[in-house]
Amino acid sequence: MSNTPAPSPTRSIPISDRRRWQAFWVCVSVSGLTILDISKVNVALPSIEAAFGAGSTELQLVVSGYILAFGLVLVPMGRLGDQRSRKTLLIVGLALFTLSSIGCALAGSIEMLLAARLLQGVAAGIQMPQVMGTIQQLFTGKERGTAFGLFGAMIGLATAFGPTIGGLLIAVGGESDGWRWTFWMNVPLFAIAMGLVIWVLPEVRRPSSEPVSLDPAGVLLFAVAVIALMLPFLLTTGSPDDAPERWWTLVVFVLFAACFLVWERRYERRGGSPLIDLRLFRLSSFRNGTVLMAAYFTGIPALFLLTTLFLQTGLGVSALHAGMVTIGFALSSAVSSWYGGQLVGRYGRPVVVVGLVLVLATVIALAATALLASVEATPWIMAGVMVVGGFGGGMVISPNQTLTLAEIPPAQGGVAGSIGQLGQRVGTAIGTAVGLSLFYATIFREEGDKPALTVYHDAYAIGLTTVALFVAIAFAIALVDLGSRRRRERSGAEEA
Repeated sequence: MSNTPAPSPTRSIPISDRRRWQAFWVCVSVSGLTILDISKVNVALPSIEAAFGAGSTELQLVVSGYILAFGLVLVPMGRLGDQRSRKTLLIVGLALFTLSSIGCALAGSIEMLLAARLLQGVAAGIQMPQVMGTIQQLFTGKERGTAFGLFGAMIGLATAFGPTIGGLLIAVGGESDGWRWTFWMNVPLFAIAMGLVIWVLPEVRRPSSEPVSLDPAGVLLFAVAVIALMLPFLLTTGSPDDAPERWWTLVVFVLFAACFLVWERRYERRGGSPLIDLRLFRLSSFRNGTVLMAAYFTGIPALFLLTTLFLQTGLGVSALHAGMVTIGFALSSAVSSWYGGQLVGRYGRPVVVVGLVLVLATVIALAATALLASVEATPWIMAGVMVVGGFGGGMVISPNQTLTLAEIPPAQGGVAGSIGQLGQRVGTAIGTAVGLSLFYATIFREEGDKPALTVYHDAYAIGLTTVALFVAIAFAIALVDLGSRRRRERSGAEEA
């Protein structure tokens, strides 16, 4: 029996080159705006804390609550998009994101802000699978590498430019209300994106004639497992008041994850259409690429958050200037994502390996800069180091995306892309929580015993150890996948 999942009964609709690339740029713009809302809010956390007197747990939830809701609906919405209209779901997601952004901007309490952020995350989880599935459906072969190269460039730009944009809006709007501007900016941008989706985005394939099947029992088991996995990390702040009982939810995660796997296999044997086609994981390219990217995204978002926090709270750098430190990462990652998308077709996994080496070197260099450089020189040196990191990051994201989805049938691109995005969102929540926990725990432990600047130096360096660890794990997975691919190539050559 073939390891390749059976294709969906949906059929592609022929689309001209011009319309394909127009649709692609609309999708890329939506994905960039969605990811931007993770990174630009990071720099607003001190202002939100001052506005509402929020505690560290509440601030953690402003960031991670969005990611939790995002990850929770990704796979079901990817599955639904594979069966029905991606365009319609994209419009629904954009409309909900616009309304929830208004709710965030008008929030009168931290509780209202958290509720609106959860809705934003749901909207993002509806949107992103449709973007990934549409790109997978539009392009094949070399063109797909080019498309994912450009997609990776946009993700890199959005991730790295977010703190700069957030800092600029706070500078313009003021420390008390500037954070609201980070949400108000979404309203016109998402309204424009919704108009473009309505008028420009074509339907990429004919929906299945079969009834919609979302495997409700599978959805429920999956939702409980994801919440149980992410919840203890969302409630981890590094404060001595963190309740140790929160880690018991990981036992719930293990139990429900096991039940989910058993149910999915049983459901498929009975002729049902499972939420996740587990045969996807028989493809080593998909399995390795998904785990690699989950590990990478466990580290990198925490890198940006810890750097902006260190510069703002430790060195007293303004929100705007702290955000500008990452501009070099954004620009260089955009360039290397484009070239990485071109090179991956020729060189394959070694492109990703080289990128991870550069990123790991960047993490070490940032920690060394914080510990050894003067206060005045630190932001400038970090900005230069970030340029190197951006080159590495661009060679990781888009080439890995191309390699991961290379053997996936286009009709299953939505759910396959959703699984990858879920890994990234779970990784982001865990990495951010662990990094922040170590950062603040170090401050709580050392404050009063050491000079303030030394305390923040130590907190930043210790926080970055988690980033280095997860980037190193991604590097190890890349080496394993590289070895696996070379063995398959040798075996194929011997058979020929």
